[in-house]
Amino acid sequence: MKLYCATGNPGKLREFRMAAADVEPLTGIPPCEETGSTFEENAIRKALYYSVHASGPLFADDSGLEVDALNNAPGIYSARFAGENATNRQNNDLLLQKMSGVTNRKARFVCVVALADRGRLIQTFRGEVDGEILEEPRGSEGFGYDPLFYYPPFQQGFGEVRDEDKFSVSHRGKALLAMVSFLNSDKLE
Repeated sequence: MKLYCATGNPGKLREFRMAAADVEPLTGIPPCEETGSTFEENAIRKALYYSVHASGPLFADDSGLEVDALNNAPGIYSARFAGENATNRQNNDLLLQKMSGVTNRKARFVCVVALADRGRLIQTFRGEVDGEILEEPRGSEGFGYDPLFYYPPFQQGFGEVRDEDKFSVSHRGKALLAMVSFLNSDKLE
């Protein structure tokens, strides 16, 4: 079954295709405003918005980093933590600045994937992974906050592990694999 996805992020598209080989990004549609106050609200909003333009099931995700010491910030603002058009580096630099001298470095990545078909929500899937914020970036793998996210079971940061290894335990991997399992169970009408 062909699945459509709503993303312009090449890192996310790479991970989407690890979960399901036949994923086609929807292009040429004006961006959906992310006005929700939760990952769930934003993922659903995007899936419903983009699904009316797809000729089959479409999924969209909303994901981000929650840091305990920052009251779960940057949260839904992860991509624009340092400003509306911030780069990954700017977001990482701001996070390191805010975490300077902080001893509680617990954090988690969160992802919600919403699956829709022609404007009708089918299901949402949530994935989380716990870790800690490093004191400086490590590695050149991944994207976003990966170079700052230490995953204790690997004894490495997500920026130091291959995408395939990270995918098996990551927030996005968990949510996407739950969606694929749902689709394989023939629950999609």
